[in-house]
Amino acid sequence: MTNIRRDDLLDLLATRSAKRGTFTLASGRQSSLYIDARMTTMSPEGLSLIGPLALAAVKDAGWHVHSVGGLTMGADPIACAMSYASATSGNPLRAFTVRKEPKAHGTGKLIEGPFRSGDRVAVIEDTITTGGSARKAIDAVRAADGVVVGVLALVDREEGGRESLEADGVAVVALARAAEIVARMSGN
Repeated sequence: MTNIRRDDLLDLLATRSAKRGTFTLASGRQSSLYIDARMTTMSPEGLSLIGPLALAAVKDAGWHVHSVGGLTMGADPIACAMSYASATSGNPLRAFTVRKEPKAHGTGKLIEGPFRSGDRVAVIEDTITTGGSARKAIDAVRAADGVVVGVLALVDREEGGRESLEADGVAVVALARAAEIVARMSGN
């Protein structure tokens, strides 16, 4: 069942999220492939697939976590899908989001949501290119006394980000690789 659901997710990413052309990525790199993961992660079909698949990936990795989240906005729907899917499990996960800048008013928080000091965390990323967004979230979680167990990405663009994070001692699990998505795009 999990393989069928993963195939469905790959098909959604290929048909809804992947585009060919000339693009500047968040990392500043130029690419002929753009993956707008939000076209999948913010759809009912995408959310219903991502939540259970991501939970299974965390379990398969042996990560015992209390909460999931990452840099807004790419991580937000994925973390919420995981939290929702975990609600009836024996280990419900809390979702949180990391702001790009601390809030300028109120409590000035960088992490929003039910994150707690001491939480074991899976940092969530929609697409990993260089690993820069994941690093910002990792730094914020650690500064708030959270323990980063690993990074769960929806898509590994296979451009060195995964390897860079792993070289820093952070485990990375990806639900999909760019090559798998490209292979499913029409015209291949």
